[in-house]
Amino acid sequence: MDDASSIRLGIFLTVLALMLLLERCFPARKFPNTATTPKQGTRLFGNVAILVISAVAARLVLPIGLAGLALFGHQQQWGFLPYIGLPNWANIGLSLLLLDLLIYWQHRLFHRIPLLWRLHKVHHADVHVDSTTALRFHPIEITVSIGVKALAVIILGVPASAVILFEILLNGLAIFNHANIRLSPTLERITRTILVTQILHRIHHSQIISESNSNFGSSIVWWDRLFGTYSAQASKADNDIDIGLGEYQDAKHNAKLWGLLRMPFLSQKPFKKE
Repeated sequence: MDDASSIRLGIFLTVLALMLLLERCFPARKFPNTATTPKQGTRLFGNVAILVISAVAARLVLPIGLAGLALFGHQQQWGFLPYIGLPNWANIGLSLLLLDLLIYWQHRLFHRIPLLWRLHKVHHADVHVDSTTALRFHPIEITVSIGVKALAVIILGVPASAVILFEILLNGLAIFNHANIRLSPTLERITRTILVTQILHRIHHSQIISESNSNFGSSIVWWDRLFGTYSAQASKADNDIDIGLGEYQDAKHNAKLWGLLRMPFLSQKPFKKE
């Protein structure tokens, strides 16, 4: 498990560094520069700092990690998949699909249920979408998500190898589709037949509620297409989409670490209306 954790961390940092480099060289959108928006340095520090706190929280909640839990479950013969009798490659493939479907529905519920939205709005309040936005989740949301995934791992009997692969793909693709880059039109059109692209995910970060309540997929677009939440184009051009939440545009509430940690416990306000 220690080797797997090192590999996961190495891939995570490599993908993050690559996307940050591409953003630096080929940015899709300019960082908003207004009197009320936070400074980029303040925002970046807040996004990275809340990731560190969330990672510590995750380790405290489940010290052995999801892969360790999956391995323990396998030793105890827990779960549904071991009793189907599928070959290992099929178990891994089916586990990846089912876990990704779970994350899709979890994401929808975090938008639908007010108490969960209080946590998730920390992610959506970012005034700019880039690679570091993929790191920006409240520690309590991360804790809830770990609990949901842990329950799924035990009930399904997901192999430890599938858990490791899933977490690598989920984290890597989240950084990819949050990145402040834009694929060429041809490549974007091809990629969006399978994966969530940057343009599709920026629609999800729109201040318009009907757009924010679309494109929930974290990696593949199939679930959005299947369940009717796919949005191919925003009401504005990609460069002009209003990103974030209208009531959280300043540094005090939007970017500083203490503001991000307090955000779920402050008075609730609605999305920007259409």
